[in-house]
Amino acid sequence: MIVAIDGPAGTGKSSTSRAVAAALGLSYLDTGAQYRAITWWMITNGVDVDDPAAIAMAAGKPAIVSGTDPDGPTITVDGVDTAAPIRTPEVSARVSAVSAVPEVRARITELQRSIAASATGGIVVEGRDIGTTVLPDADLKIFLTATPEVRAARRSGELKGSDVAATRDALIKRDAADSSRKTSPLAKADDAVEVDTSELTLQQVVECVVTLVEEKRAAR
Repeated sequence: MIVAIDGPAGTGKSSTSRAVAAALGLSYLDTGAQYRAITWWMITNGVDVDDPAAIAMAAGKPAIVSGTDPDGPTITVDGVDTAAPIRTPEVSARVSAVSAVPEVRARITELQRSIAASATGGIVVEGRDIGTTVLPDADLKIFLTATPEVRAARRSGELKGSDVAATRDALIKRDAADSSRKTSPLAKADDAVEVDTSELTLQQVVECVVTLVEEKRAAR
């Protein structure tokens, strides 16, 4: 069972995906963390992240390893634990530009497909282009949405004290960048089930997705 959960930032993808995977005994993959990891590596190693050609040249160099235990997902780059440093504002500000480079997407997409294929017990994969590009044959595709105001409030809560209005503007800018990039843009797959999380608690979203997965399993 491969479950693809896509959607923009602040819709609850990570929390929902981890909880669903844990509830159903599936592996879990945060693909956004992989793009953050390669962005962190570029910044740390002095690659000009404003130069797509330089990014493309370096895309194959870092060794990125993702742990898929939903109770404790890990990510390392060249053997270094990067779970914390990839969440810095600097990485957040640069990840859209780095992830838009075709060579980066090709490298990370290949990695994601390999991880999904090796997850013998099934996996929940979350991101922005999983159902459309990475795993178009996923057994179940979910697309989470929420209003910009709700998403900004959630993200500000995560970032402890950040300005909600500024966060909303940043999210809208990120949406525009992700949706308009030429390679694998953020998009809802034609056969995805859309779930608006604006008025739902995390537990309600998790229960909704778990029900969808169980219905798909029963149908199979």
